[in-house]
Amino acid sequence: MTGPGDRSGTDAGQGATAPSGGFRKGAFGVSGSGDTSGFGGLVRVEPGGAVALHSTDRPYGGWFDEVTDALIEAVGEATYAAAVSRVLVDRGEITYFVAREHLLTLVQALRDDDALRFELCSSVSGVDYEGSGGPAATPGRPRLHVVYHLTSMTYRRRIRLEVAVTVEDPHVPSVASVYPTADWHERETYDMFGVVFDGHPALTRILMPDDWDGHPQRKDYPLGGVPVEYHGATVPPPDTRRSYR
Repeated sequence: MTGPGDRSGTDAGQGATAPSGGFRKGAFGVSGSGDTSGFGGLVRVEPGGAVALHSTDRPYGGWFDEVTDALIEAVGEATYAAAVSRVLVDRGEITYFVAREHLLTLVQALRDDDALRFELCSSVSGVDYEGSGGPAATPGRPRLHVVYHLTSMTYRRRIRLEVAVTVEDPHVPSVASVYPTADWHERETYDMFGVVFDGHPALTRILMPDDWDGHPQRKDYPLGGVPVEYHGATVPPPDTRRSYR
């Protein structure tokens, strides 16, 4: 899952270095050669770096302003101001960054209001903006993000909601009561990222065994190799592989 701050780079195999200007290259903490995962050429913007987290100024353009105005009217100006910390328009898409305390109020309005009619939650997924050993490791930082893609089949529109929580308090209200399609999506996000969806009807693991320790898609989860049934061979973890040029 990529976020608005992700950027593609061209210097594959440079590793997870932190050049000046707040940019970070590579993935998995690799330095020099070794990363054959395809992520070695990533250049990501670090928090506090050259590209700050910001809110797009209005007008947003197109139907984005129409949807925003309808949402404000549906929930009230005070609730909207408390619920939405910022709005980002990037690459022709709009994302509302939402406080978890107001998530259910917003999704209920987005589904039911006649001017909005976002009837379908097509995806709930997680993102961990932790960098292994990097500045994001500070306790209390809201590094775990839950991303919701909502679709209006009536108006043929799509928007994104994003909720950020800390590892110490990874609780988010379940939206399964509003969008039943979110049921298994929330289970997968819980399984992979450890986000606890309060009010979910049966929040159990869906990919890993019930007794599995940890959440494999968190950035601080240890990488592992893959056993291969050929003369006892093993595909090593990405951070230990040699690169091919």
